Amino acid sequence: MSLKAEQLTLAVGARTLVSRLDLALAPGELWAVLGCNGSGKTTLLHALAGLAPAAQGRIAIAGRAPADYARRELGRSLGILLQREDQEFWGTLAEYVMLGRYPHARGLFGWGADDEAAGARALDAFDLAPLAERAYGTLSGGERQRARLAQLWAQDPPLMLLDEPLQHLDLRHQLQALERVREAVRDAGKAALVVMHDLAFAGRFDRVLLLYGDGRHAAGTARELLEAGRLAGLYGCNVRAFGAGADAHFIPVV
Repeated sequence: MSLKAEQLTLAVGARTLVSRLDLALAPGELWAVLGCNGSGKTTLLHALAGLAPAAQGRIAIAGRAPADYARRELGRSLGILLQREDQEFWGTLAEYVMLGRYPHARGLFGWGADDEAAGARALDAFDLAPLAERAYGTLSGGERQRARLAQLWAQDPPLMLLDEPLQHLDLRHQLQALERVREAVRDAGKAALVVMHDLAFAGRFDRVLLLYGDGRHAAGTARELLEAGRLAGLYGCNVRAFGAGADAHFIPVV
């Protein structure tokens, strides 16, 4: 399943964030979205998911606009991990993760065996099975973030939009989360677009979209775009590169 944006323009008030962006997210592709705070990264994900309007342009999921899908049908095609939640969840971690199965539910009275199996796999994928019966409200920030990732994994959509999935995670679980995304793309043929701030992991992506926040953007392979001079222009600070290929990482320097 593919996700396409054609001549997409995004604006906040009178300020244009992204101008005339053409983007195609295809099965088996892993994209990183990089840019400063306020450059339009989250706005882009919201527009692609049909959660916010675009100033102009067209978005299509498997050839159809997001608005043409019924809500549950769209949930079987596309999943989004948002930066934050506006409401507190009252139940257990396991019950929270199972909310991801809502688009697949066949009835109103409980989950089927396939739903339960998907939820269990999602808990295991993020080391959450021992915490399954904990009240969601008692979890730490990092545990909640892993639960939110697990909920997306239980949903199991072919297209995934993830907004800063590594926030609040310790080093081990940052690596784990990235590896789960890579596995989903590489082994299951999904497609993922990931908003990132940590350039230590940027080299692990196939393709990169740079947003400058003033309408300008650049898209291409990680090998083409991830170089110190270009990133310095993107972030407005000196950047030094270490390593190469998938092991490449970048740090700001004075």
